Amino acid sequence: MKSEKDNRAYKKLKVYQLSHELSVRVHKMSLNLPKFEMFEEGSQIRRSSKSVSNNIVEGYVLRKYKREYIHYLYRALASSVETIEHLDYLYETGSLQDKHSYESLLEAYKKLGSMLYKYIRAIEKGHESDLVGNV
Repeated sequence: MKSEKDNRAYKKLKVYQLSHELSVRVHKMSLNLPKFEMFEEGSQIRRSSKSVSNNIVEGYVLRKYKREYIHYLYRALASSVETIEHLDYLYETGSLQDKHSYESLLEAYKKLGSMLYKYIRAIEKGHESDLVGNV
């Protein structure tokens, strides 16, 4: 049986690193939203953003089962797109008034979505060498 340390190797994945960083940024941003949004869109965007890295981690632990791994990676991709939708709602309703923050997070989530999609394709094709690195 692999050690716990082996199961934390997901931290070397670029898609994990970016998704984790973005979820922290979203969490901090959401704490500055108007009070009425804290339990509405604020709560939703925190959950969807954290779901991206959580699904990458859960899938990574199950990577022995390729189909399960890919399933969790697609869930991560879906949560990434969901987070973009919440960002749009917040910005369009005026709850998120910082245009720079909105645009920065939006571009970062678009990049993450692209990285996740390429990573999924690499796993589907069986390119084990792409497990870590710039994918």
